[in-house]
Amino acid sequence: MITAIFDMDGTLADTIADLSDAVNHGLRELGYPEHSYEEYKHFVGNGAQKLCFRALPDDHKDDADKLHKLFSEYYGSHFLDKTVIYDGIAECLASLEASGVQLAVATNKPQDFARSIASALLPNVRFLKVLGGCSERPKKPDKSIIEEILDGLPAENKVFMIGDSNVDISTGKNAGITSIGCLWGFRDRKELENEGADFIAETPSDITSIILK
Repeated sequence: MITAIFDMDGTLADTIADLSDAVNHGLRELGYPEHSYEEYKHFVGNGAQKLCFRALPDDHKDDADKLHKLFSEYYGSHFLDKTVIYDGIAECLASLEASGVQLAVATNKPQDFARSIASALLPNVRFLKVLGGCSERPKKPDKSIIEEILDGLPAENKVFMIGDSNVDISTGKNAGITSIGCLWGFRDRKELENEGADFIAETPSDITSIILK
């Protein structure tokens, strides 16, 4: 058996514009400076609360809970305004499915949003599980989310963690599985290589080749 576990933000879907708009909305409401989409690419990866914390000025980090509340209210109505699946992802997933690969999602994005995006933008993909940030388990890079996905699957299972950031590569390491770093997302090759990615995918079709080779 082969199981391919994908990150969501920056891997399956380009979510940065909607995430940025939601945090900037909250910052405006609180009277703080906003950030560019490029800056937000380095704020995301560890969940919505950490995203809000990073976006605040250094001397106002104690407003993280207020910003997170404003972010969540806005994002809940706008999380699909600009979010799109990356070119080649649908074809990659279809090819893996056709070859009998089990597909899953492990993300630090709040679980309800992750499932809504997967359902709306990848309706034909039969994900084994779509797991996101919640109070029941630690966030990546903790391996708990991987263990929950793999629970009940055969021990003879080649597992891949696929993502665009050091968080995803570290998650793969912590879970003792093979990692694939993706270059079309929010981080760069240097970060992925420094974290020790087992493979680097320049395009989604590279994922298919790596897994099925």
